[in-house]
Amino acid sequence: MSTIDWGVLIATLLGVIVYGVVRSRNSRSMDDYLLAGQSLPWYHVGLSVMATQASAITFLSAPGQGFSDGMRFVQFYFGLPLAMVVLSVTFVPIFHKLKVFTAYEYLESRFDTRVRTLTAGLFLLQRGLSTGLSIYAPAIILSTILGWNIYWTNLLMGGIVLIYTVSGGTKAISYTHLQQMAIVTFAMALAGYLTVKFLPDGVGFVDALHVAGKAGRMNLIDLKFDANSRYNLWSGLIGGFFLQLSYFGTDQSQVGRYLTGETISQSRLGLLMNGLLKVPMQFLILLVGVLVFVFYQYNPSPVFFNKQETERLKSSQYAQPYQIAEIKHQNLTAQRQRIVADMQAALQAHDEVAQEAAVVNLHQTDEALKTVKQDVVKLIQKNNPAADTNDVNYIFLRFVLDFLPHGLIGLLIAVIFSASMGSIAAAYSSLASTTVVDVYKRLVRNDGDDAHYLSVSRWATVGWGIFCIIVAQFANQLGSMIEAVNILGSLFYGVILGVFVVAFYVKSIGGRATFWGALIAEVFVVLSWYLNLTAFLWLNVIGCLLVVGFAWLLQQVFRNN
Repeated sequence: MSTIDWGVLIATLLGVIVYGVVRSRNSRSMDDYLLAGQSLPWYHVGLSVMATQASAITFLSAPGQGFSDGMRFVQFYFGLPLAMVVLSVTFVPIFHKLKVFTAYEYLESRFDTRVRTLTAGLFLLQRGLSTGLSIYAPAIILSTILGWNIYWTNLLMGGIVLIYTVSGGTKAISYTHLQQMAIVTFAMALAGYLTVKFLPDGVGFVDALHVAGKAGRMNLIDLKFDANSRYNLWSGLIGGFFLQLSYFGTDQSQVGRYLTGETISQSRLGLLMNGLLKVPMQFLILLVGVLVFVFYQYNPSPVFFNKQETERLKSSQYAQPYQIAEIKHQNLTAQRQRIVADMQAALQAHDEVAQEAAVVNLHQTDEALKTVKQDVVKLIQKNNPAADTNDVNYIFLRFVLDFLPHGLIGLLIAVIFSASMGSIAAAYSSLASTTVVDVYKRLVRNDGDDAHYLSVSRWATVGWGIFCIIVAQFANQLGSMIEAVNILGSLFYGVILGVFVVAFYVKSIGGRATFWGALIAEVFVVLSWYLNLTAFLWLNVIGCLLVVGFAWLLQQVFRNN
């Protein structure tokens, strides 16, 4: 990166952090520190909810997902708007009227301490692990740009966020989210625009979409019902609905965002705003990845997008076979450019026969390119057994560094950092609030004053920050980060949602049956994932229904005994 890029990056990040801390400098109570005094308007709530979701994983991995797998990932979000409506009608008024700090406080009054502690514990485990992935994603950037050791980079990234989270609490997080979303929207739109501008003369946006479609990247809707397919309309609408309902309704990192709303109406409007804007936002981010894919159809592409690993190969004992693979790759990419040019001419001439012939040739060339890449991956594994051999998370970053103008590079790196800081900070805050309110205050000391619990909240934030940084050190073997974090959530969210469904809607079931029903359901969900019985989105449906079913059956047994 140039001096201009570093200047833009540092100025943007400092501006966001300083603004958030200054605006939250009066946080002196538990209510201020954990809920921002419940004083925020609907648009503030909505943007904060969106920013909490939009981690660095979104802006690193999602374009890479679009590049390698097309647009079908957007179906994952199709259940989101419906989930926002259900939450606005049911969860929001209950949480507001009870004046809770966390979602899990309600469970004790409905059931007992065991159910509250179990559900809070499942959340803490899931969110702590997921936050480690969120730290690792932006750490990739610094390690790739500067050649830094990824472990020290994880420590730096997690530590910076920890500082302003501990000092400012929820209010600092909420205020920084406003700036983060403004920067993110501008920078990603500009990146998409420039990607199209970099295409050859005579190839516009519509032409790029046609090429992407012929290459199988505009696979937006899949109507086929297939439980083993990760992304189709049905898994998105049904599995996605259960996942989003659980995420926004029972995950404290999100509940804590909309509990900051000044009134029930403000919280509801914030959630509905998120439901309306999130799907288009995710569509556009994936589309940027698809446009980058089209760009590389007309231009030479790297054989492997993680430049750090290929540079290691060049100076290793495997340099010669790697050089041979690179030459093969260069020849094939040149061949691909000629085929795409022929396909473009056929599209403009409406020659369907020539189009089909070009598509066949393109697919054959792509398969040959995949074979060469697999050979390189094997060399990387031999040279560095600990290497990350899935380069999905590096695709967009490599494009930014290689082709975008100076200044914009710094801004886009700032976007990824800024988004990561927002989601990590919200996670730190939710982990601390759940630990203090649902564990420490309930099971350790329940007679402390406000100042004591505020101090414990800050120390809990520090403790969870350290835990998440440790998790980040082991995150480099999980492949696509955006898939990994959603798979991890699906292992727990369905069960947590099932507990709340029983709490809200099945009043005849008590705490003992719900506790054991949730434990048994969690074992079934983990086994289903381990044995690969179904695509991960369906685990959310399975977990929820199993909790309700097992709890109902156990209630009958306990009642008869």
